[in-house]
Amino acid sequence: MHNPVDPAAPILLFDSGVGGLTVLAELRALLPQAPVIYAADNAGLPYGSKTEAQVAARVAGLLGRMTERLRPRLVCIACNTASTIALGMVRDVLEVPIVGTVPAIKPAAAMTRTGVIGLLGTEATIRQGYVDRLEAEFAQGKRLLRHAAPGLVEAAEALLRGAPVDPAHIAAATDGLRAMPGGGEIDTVVLACTHFPLLQAQLAEAMGPGVRFVHGAAGIARQIARLTQGQPFARAVPDIALFTAAAPEIHAYAPALAQYGLSAIEVF
Repeated sequence: MHNPVDPAAPILLFDSGVGGLTVLAELRALLPQAPVIYAADNAGLPYGSKTEAQVAARVAGLLGRMTERLRPRLVCIACNTASTIALGMVRDVLEVPIVGTVPAIKPAAAMTRTGVIGLLGTEATIRQGYVDRLEAEFAQGKRLLRHAAPGLVEAAEALLRGAPVDPAHIAAATDGLRAMPGGGEIDTVVLACTHFPLLQAQLAEAMGPGVRFVHGAAGIARQIARLTQGQPFARAVPDIALFTAAAPEIHAYAPALAQYGLSAIEVF
């Protein structure tokens, strides 16, 4: 017998920064009444330049403390780097359902006409065996060109603080893909970091016409909806954004967070 779910128990969306808001937007469309706590580990950002061991220990430790204190009904790791490294470990440790984020290689392989797919991610994500396995399973007979674009994380964070996006970050990502052998034939790009869809308009302009972009946010939201099907939802308190460091710039995110229905900022 399962204990009945408290209708006010939140869905915990966790990311290294504000990238997971792209997942939250899709979740709101499917489950508008679901209470959400959005947790951004700004104290640990960026994850992409950390070692696997550092990311795994940090994510498992933080999510352990957060689930204990916040009592979520489900945890979504809305971060490709954290998911590809720590998902298995977190599932072993936590007693709640966990939804992870995987690079959208399968839909990209179905969409490409030229057979050449670009993948933009963090340094840590693009070297994972997990990505190799997705490529082997879903992109056979296709070419997957991976490029690390850490500057895009910084650019997306700046964008949501209301700061201008440095075009050099966009150019570094798209030029990097195009410069790879076969890069001129890329017609589909996987945005393998939840931060990157925030910059899709800028990336599309830089890649030029005829290039399609895929990311996993809608699929993640559908999976959360499946796992919480039939559960009661009632928002007892307003949805909040939780940051792990009381940095002065976190309040610059307030207008953007409010657009995603996160009306208050707190520090964990």
